[in-house]
Amino acid sequence: MTQPEVRQRFEGGFGFSLDAFQADAMDAIDNGHSVLVAAPTGSGKTVVAEYAIECALAEGARAFYTTPLKALSNQKFNDLVARHGASRVGLLTGDTVVRPDADVIVMTTEVLRNMIYARSSSLDRLRWVILDEVHYLQNPYRGAVWEEVIIHLPQSVDLVCLSATVSNAEDVADWIGTVRGTTEAIIDETRPVQLEHLYLAGERDSERMHLVPTFVDDVPNKFAARLDSATDRDGRSDRGRRRRKIYTPRRVEVARVLDDHDMLPAVYFIFSRKGCDEAVRQCVNAGLRLTTPEERKQIRATVDAHLSRLADADLDALGYDSWLAGLEMGFASHHAGLVPPMKEAVEALFAAALVKLVFATETLSLGINMPARSVVIEKLTKFTGDRHEMLTAGEYTQFTGRAGRRGLDDVGYAVVLWSPFVSFEQVAALASRRTYALRSSFRPTYNMAANLIRRYAPDEARHLLNLSFAQYRADRVIVQQEAAIERLVHDIARAYAQAECEQGDVKEYRLLVAEAEQARRDAPSDTRLIVDAINRLRPGDIVFVPTHRTKGKVAVLGPPRGKGVSGLTLPVVTDDGRRMQLRVKDFPIPPRRAGHIKLPAPFDPGAARFLRAAAELVRSAEVTEPDDVKTYTPKWMGGRARARGRTPSERLATMHPVAACPDAPQHLRALARAERLERSLVAERRQRRSDEASLGRQLDRVLTVLSELGFVEGWALTEAGERLARLYHECDLLIADCIGAGLFDGLSANELAGLASVFTFEARGVDVGGLPIPAGLHTRITEIEAHLARLAGLEKRAHLPLTRDIDEGFVGAAYAWANGDPLAEVLADGITGGDFVRNIKQLVDLLRQIALVAPVPATAKAATQAADALFRGVVVASSVVSTRGD
Repeated sequence: MTQPEVRQRFEGGFGFSLDAFQADAMDAIDNGHSVLVAAPTGSGKTVVAEYAIECALAEGARAFYTTPLKALSNQKFNDLVARHGASRVGLLTGDTVVRPDADVIVMTTEVLRNMIYARSSSLDRLRWVILDEVHYLQNPYRGAVWEEVIIHLPQSVDLVCLSATVSNAEDVADWIGTVRGTTEAIIDETRPVQLEHLYLAGERDSERMHLVPTFVDDVPNKFAARLDSATDRDGRSDRGRRRRKIYTPRRVEVARVLDDHDMLPAVYFIFSRKGCDEAVRQCVNAGLRLTTPEERKQIRATVDAHLSRLADADLDALGYDSWLAGLEMGFASHHAGLVPPMKEAVEALFAAALVKLVFATETLSLGINMPARSVVIEKLTKFTGDRHEMLTAGEYTQFTGRAGRRGLDDVGYAVVLWSPFVSFEQVAALASRRTYALRSSFRPTYNMAANLIRRYAPDEARHLLNLSFAQYRADRVIVQQEAAIERLVHDIARAYAQAECEQGDVKEYRLLVAEAEQARRDAPSDTRLIVDAINRLRPGDIVFVPTHRTKGKVAVLGPPRGKGVSGLTLPVVTDDGRRMQLRVKDFPIPPRRAGHIKLPAPFDPGAARFLRAAAELVRSAEVTEPDDVKTYTPKWMGGRARARGRTPSERLATMHPVAACPDAPQHLRALARAERLERSLVAERRQRRSDEASLGRQLDRVLTVLSELGFVEGWALTEAGERLARLYHECDLLIADCIGAGLFDGLSANELAGLASVFTFEARGVDVGGLPIPAGLHTRITEIEAHLARLAGLEKRAHLPLTRDIDEGFVGAAYAWANGDPLAEVLADGITGGDFVRNIKQLVDLLRQIALVAPVPATAKAATQAADALFRGVVVASSVVSTRGD
């Protein structure tokens, strides 16, 4: 079949005309060129990939379709099986192997990288490679893999790179062209479905939900801006007048708004797994129901089909009943804590519009095919592990790209909720930035260095490194960085000029102001002083209480009881014989002991006779009312409980000459800006030095560490280096070092599973580790830590990133699962089902690698047995890909 015939047959199979960008990309493929397609989510980029596959099959060649995620690979595998038939499509994701010799193979990008380094015969007939989500190359942990594939693929292979809309797509295409030959950039910024940005705020006084456009006539909505400014962050205006309170709508309220405005189905992004699960519970508990009886019947049937491979006991351990209850009401969560069969069921139900509202973490934004009519972003900030950061323009574009289903919706909606921490101006600014620049995260790793030595001469290896997008971009941006540095120097000088004050030293004044503010923060609060004063009182003490409830003298009947502001009570008797329990709120000022009486005997505060006698003693006691009680006027009468005097730091600040300058606030702001710009200048100069540093020199530093540890000798691999070249893991060098030291030898399969987990597991804030670590492994873990410490010392001296710490939190769980313990007992360790399955799969992958490189046959056998023992139950059920045609 000729190329025009292939094209004609392909286009005729769609039943509709192709978009211009799709036709342009297919023209490039017809001309034998690689192509980079940058277009919005849902625009139809995959049509270009499918055409490249058709061309490969027509030539009798093979095509590989790579994705960054196993879930996305599974989804694309099913799509291609439906198009080409089961016999022609295979799947390779590390833990799943389906028809590896098929003409079309779907795989994760790491699998292809490993094939290239291993010089696999699978590459022999390869003609086209599709790199889906190629913008993933900026991922700091895995992004380098995309560049390795682009650089090292045989030159006979052409590429179809699919990317989200990025502002430097032409640069990326130019770089690919320098590496692989002519590469055309096909860019389309037109969304297939119009996107409307909305802003949602609740008004507390009227209980009204304000759903308003973010933009009116392409400019930020003035009403939305007024709405945002209608409430100060403390609820009051500068003049003290009460303003109507605007608040962040609750999740149940948002669900009702979406339902009322016909904006379902929707994806609601919450950057917390716990928050997603809690949102489903809140909607269910509120009695919201978005489904019909017939839909609930279909939901149950779909769930049964997806979870049929899970045992009843495992379903119980995974919280099946409550999960299903949410689905039947039309709600679901979607995050990495769910096991794959549950996530896949949610995806299928949402795609069928049976589940109407999915609360999801950001992992859903990474390519999974779940288009919605609406997308809700609860917060524009997310916690990165050590601080909260604003979403980037790229992240916002990725999230909102799901809004609007092609062929079903005329308009898609992107809803951002009002927040006291993010202004409307920031919301509008983020929504108006549609693209972002793609950056590189490429750097030589230990495994990469070993494979370069294995395959290339030194000069050729360095040349290949310098072909990376990282080096390409560095060479292009150094001039831009110089210009940016020059601008920063100018701006710093201008800011310091604005910070100068004729009255005195602004830095000195700012230091005094800061000390005053710190002193004010450190000063004990009124409430704290009151609590301390109450706790110092003893039975028989007389105090004056200036409140409307018991104004006058009282005698303390017993020691204070309870703790804290709400729980502390003080038993007293008044001068008219009443017995009372006073609380902290009854003392507007700290109580002071004015005198003391000896309480009547026998002590019986429940008896009227005792209280009368005590009251008489209180009335006759000669005590003086404190001045602060005499002058106290309640707040409701316009008075103040206590006027604090200025601290010494405050007095010093007000006496400084700059304090009298009317422009003092402007001087302080200018000084802060100058210092902020200076920090930016330091960072810019550091980045320039980093960019100027050749990747070849970075490789030399990696080789220094490898040489110190005996993995290379000159430009040659030792036996240990050969093992390293076949280990693909974040901790590759540490694992290879421990294998060489025999730390995996002499262990049972269960013990080996537990020990190896220290390299694969990361707690990520989850409190796990309740299951005991086998006694025999403590020494081995300590020895691994010693190897890690030695490696860290070498890395510091070589100025290389440190290999991540090991984590023993999963050792007990891995050992127990390999031992055959039930899922419920293992999950009692404090880990979610999804995290457990993901960690077991990663552990199985590592154990299989260890089995291939371990020099001791007994260790290789134990690693294989451990991998086999771990691959059972829910792990198997989470690895099976249901295919049409099997």
